[in-house]
Amino acid sequence: MVAESRIIAADTAGIAAAAEILRAGGLVAVPTETVYGLAARADDGQAVAAIYAAKDRPSFNPLIVHVADVAQAETLALFSPLALRLATRFWPGPLTLVLPRHEAAAVAGLVTAGLATVALRCPAHPVMQALIAAVGPLAAPSANASGRISPTRAAHVLASLTDVAVIDAGPCAAGVESTIVAVEGDGWRLLRAGAVAVEAIVDVAGPALAAPPVADVRAPGMLASHYAPAQPVRLNANSAQPDEFHIGFGPVAGDATLSATGDLTEAAARLFDLLHVAEASGRAAIAVAPVPAHGLGLAINDRLQRAAAPRP
Repeated sequence: MVAESRIIAADTAGIAAAAEILRAGGLVAVPTETVYGLAARADDGQAVAAIYAAKDRPSFNPLIVHVADVAQAETLALFSPLALRLATRFWPGPLTLVLPRHEAAAVAGLVTAGLATVALRCPAHPVMQALIAAVGPLAAPSANASGRISPTRAAHVLASLTDVAVIDAGPCAAGVESTIVAVEGDGWRLLRAGAVAVEAIVDVAGPALAAPPVADVRAPGMLASHYAPAQPVRLNANSAQPDEFHIGFGPVAGDATLSATGDLTEAAARLFDLLHVAEASGRAAIAVAPVPAHGLGLAINDRLQRAAAPRP
């Protein structure tokens, strides 16, 4: 079941209506602090399959399950002491933990793409939390066609997907997806840079283990080409060609800027929004100014490199 395209208000009545759609096996695009997600009940295989169909998403690409708290997460996955430390420090918030799946986990097989692990996050957005409280754990990748620019506004969702209900709670605060780490015993691996800076994780968990091979898709956002606009993207561009829309940063003004002051938090929040603006500009290509690769800049550069990668 997929609802017709419509906007739902982010109020008590709207959340109740969205919860009813989800309980009935439908999909709802939901705001989080990172990006808008296309949500379905995590325990409903048919509803999860509808997510893959709506996004045209490869079935080997697993989904994140959004939970209310650590107690609910522990019904789905096995938590080591390190995993508990990370969850205590960063939840609710934009950190996803990839953990060994609990044998009795009420999660559809498609959610984990056949892996023995499950990706879990406790979101900090009140609308998503209200829906989880009403329905239970929700599988929710970004609410856009697979591989395209992630949505940070309800309008972005409607421009990318058809036949979907969207709860409109305005722009997302972080504007870039969650950081994903795999916890393995007393160590951790970075699977995707995101809205929690790697330096903050190191402070809690120590240095990361070696990253997995590029072809080892263990979590969302690990495909080489992803987050891509229709036009080709050129990176580290201090100036633009006549046919390029130029996204600036810091001293490079561009046609529009991620942050005139060089603020990486502002840049992360504006990244996908400006990629949508650039895609709609009518220019043949997109150029992006250099962004430092530290703190949130690591996540910004990760998204830009995947947006600029050769298309499959």
